[in-house]
Amino acid sequence: MTSSPTEPPDDLLARHQRVAPAWTGLYYDEPLELVSGSGNRVTDSRGRTYLDFFGGILTNMVGYDLPALREAVTEQIGRGVVHTSTLYLLRSQVELAEKIARLSRIPDAKVFFTSSGTEANEVALLLAMTHRRSNQVLALRNSYHGRSFATVGVTGNRSWSASSFSPLQTTYLQGGYRFRSSFRHLDDDAYVDACVADLRELLDVATAGDVACLIAEPVQGVGGFAVPPPRLLAAYKEVLDETGVLFISDEVQTAWGRTGRSFFGIEASGVVPDVMTFAKGLAGGYAIGGVVARGDVMDCLGAQGISTFGGNPVATAAANAVLDHVLDHDLQGNAARLGAVLHEGLQRAADRLPLVAEVRGVGLMAGLELVGPDGYAPHPAAAAAVLEETRARGLLVGKGGLHGNVIRVAPPLTLTADEAEEGLGLLVDALEAVDAAQR
Repeated sequence: MTSSPTEPPDDLLARHQRVAPAWTGLYYDEPLELVSGSGNRVTDSRGRTYLDFFGGILTNMVGYDLPALREAVTEQIGRGVVHTSTLYLLRSQVELAEKIARLSRIPDAKVFFTSSGTEANEVALLLAMTHRRSNQVLALRNSYHGRSFATVGVTGNRSWSASSFSPLQTTYLQGGYRFRSSFRHLDDDAYVDACVADLRELLDVATAGDVACLIAEPVQGVGGFAVPPPRLLAAYKEVLDETGVLFISDEVQTAWGRTGRSFFGIEASGVVPDVMTFAKGLAGGYAIGGVVARGDVMDCLGAQGISTFGGNPVATAAANAVLDHVLDHDLQGNAARLGAVLHEGLQRAADRLPLVAEVRGVGLMAGLELVGPDGYAPHPAAAAAVLEETRARGLLVGKGGLHGNVIRVAPPLTLTADEAEEGLGLLVDALEAVDAAQR
């Protein structure tokens, strides 16, 4: 495309704004173009290097330019076969499915690969509706499950729900985001009891009884890293098991040891789900997602199905290398150890900064709820300011939450102790600067 006479030929932002949808937002007053990376750092087109504490929305899980990942992908590309589809046998796909089935703890597990987390959740919902012969779904308030028609229909966060039209009838339960919940004043046990009583009432009055499934994130990602009380999801499943309602654990952001306390997020609840979905960090940046489910649930579809790009040779070669690296180097343990450093440091800062009402999350997932002077009103402008202040200091973080007022911290699982301290210091400096400016 030829540039206009008055526009510099390298004005990438202006070109982006002309051809990209208005609803695909960009971070920062002056958006970044990231052009290279190494370890847990990235470099922009102006040569500035940043410590990455968001990892491409938790996708660059093993950092950048990991030798084992590069070698696996290079070897596969060197064979000249980068695509076959699921119509042919693919050794790396079978090997990856075997690993995931074993790690899932789901009995008689089978695996289907997709290209994204959104697509994985679509498949999971299709399986549940077909198996149960119902389009009624339970989901959690403040949840996010994707950007497609059905997944928007089970997303309990208005800022990501583009339409009220849906192929599903969804009933929303209380979840892990307690800061603005009507039950926020209750302690953990009382909160769980109230939520379960509410679930039973909703099943009686808001459904026709034949519910297909509950879909839930063990830690709500886009919702601001909200963590439910330990017993909540297990208590919900006890109720669901009374009538055979399926439990789908959306592990798109919580899988592969990121929470530190378990390999899949749901394990911390003592629950073995019927279905799990996954994506993001599995292939270290290459596009992959998938569903692992009980064999009878996975096999319930009466029509044919394929995936053109899901589980392709390059993505599965990458995913095998990443998963082996995560297991061989105990990155789950690293997430637990360095996650504790981040959470403790952020809590110390929050205790003296009125701007930060709550620090939550687990492992290498930390969310900071930013509020106004009253200690409660959401403060999205402050979150935007923190993003600018962290960038100015050489640190990349994310934001989310219903009101866009939650800072999200999710470094690669390959984070080092020195980088954890460095990033923590930069983030606290940024929070202090914004807090001072608000007074």
